[in-house]
Amino acid sequence: MATFVLRVWLPDRPGALGAVASRVGAVRGDVIGIDIIERGAGRAVDELVVDLPEPGLIDLLLAEVGQVEGVDVEDVRPLAGPPEDPAVLALRVAVALHGARGEERWARLVAGARELLHADWAVLVDPANGEVLAARGDDPPAAAWLAAFVGGALAEGVTPEVAELAVASLGEVGPVLVVSRQHLPLRGREREVLESLARLG
Repeated sequence: MATFVLRVWLPDRPGALGAVASRVGAVRGDVIGIDIIERGAGRAVDELVVDLPEPGLIDLLLAEVGQVEGVDVEDVRPLAGPPEDPAVLALRVAVALHGARGEERWARLVAGARELLHADWAVLVDPANGEVLAARGDDPPAAAWLAAFVGGALAEGVTPEVAELAVASLGEVGPVLVVSRQHLPLRGREREVLESLARLG
């Protein structure tokens, strides 16, 4: 078996998800997981975890799903093994944070943020001092850029709406958690996950 995650846009109406699942079944696939990422304006963004009998069927699957009216595939990625339950992963991150202090807690916080959001990188920055407190991932920007980006957003009192970046403050005057995912926009529920994680920090 080959396992893939499909992120799809579909009409937020009864039967739309069933029509997509029917197309998965038409290529002998099986939907083994569903995660609702975002809803609004009559559309929904869902992630479907799909088992296929063989990897070569993925192109046929995408063609089948693309024939469902109003449905678009935003992203597809293979999984190396069985999918991890997001709730279990979130609890594991919370347990890792429990009892940790100082730099160790910050390191676990950014590692958890990166893992939960499949981010390219995660950084905890102190915008007041222009200092990176912890970082995990590939090629995060320099501390000065991060501090300026976060400081500007906080000065305006708004969260920046940049598709590939998400930020969450650990407190009113505390450090700020920043994550980036270049290949796939960070959606509403994922930003809520980051904000909840920051409150644990």
